[in-house]
Amino acid sequence: MKVGLMGFGKTGKAVASVLLESKEVNLQWVIRKTKLLEHRSVPEFLGVLSDEPGLIYSKNEFTAANLLDRFPVDVIIDFSSQHGIEYYGEEARNRGIAIVSAISCYSSEKTHYLKQLSDSTKILWSPNITIGINFLIIAAKILKNIAPYTDIEVIEEHFKSKPEISGTAKKIAHCLDVPEEAIKMIRAGGIIGVHEILFGFPHQTVRLKHESISREAFGNGALFAAKHILSKNNGLYSMEDLLLPYFQFLK
Repeated sequence: MKVGLMGFGKTGKAVASVLLESKEVNLQWVIRKTKLLEHRSVPEFLGVLSDEPGLIYSKNEFTAANLLDRFPVDVIIDFSSQHGIEYYGEEARNRGIAIVSAISCYSSEKTHYLKQLSDSTKILWSPNITIGINFLIIAAKILKNIAPYTDIEVIEEHFKSKPEISGTAKKIAHCLDVPEEAIKMIRAGGIIGVHEILFGFPHQTVRLKHESISREAFGNGALFAAKHILSKNNGLYSMEDLLLPYFQFLK
């Protein structure tokens, strides 16, 4: 499976390293906003032994059409910004290229655009694409259905300079009918990301907790999504949609 990667910040670099180490995908290119590192080899830059091309290009060097004519891919993985879809969206639609987006937050306009694109191709969008956090959300929904009378608290921890509530915490709160303003925030040091859901029963407490130890966790999730999305029909999917079939054995 040939993939292209949008974005090469701290998380993008970690995702690229996971993709390069996988035998199931072949990293064709990385697109970033600036010309910094332009035409560098991603495997060489990251110190990963790989014969995959994985060259870095700036957004202004090629149109999406030129890029995909020269270096076609099966899946575009997006860790850039909500504006990245403007660059490749139409070409992905026209060519039926699957999209895996890990953008934490899209405007309502961009969300509507994703839905339009999904009429013609397969799109997976998850604000937090780690397998663990999405398993946590499913488990929390199940527990709330079992015991709807419990008190529920959502707590999120991130690095000191992150100002806003995390998109993942907002999604968790929405799924559990917890008001967004009730989310508890902790900002300290270089915490990558911790999300905890506390269920307060009358005589017991249940805590569901997920911690991202390194940003490579997002790469593992993106790889899982890329492998599974290709077998789907056109449409807009979540990580939950891809994980739920694995719960069938519980029946």
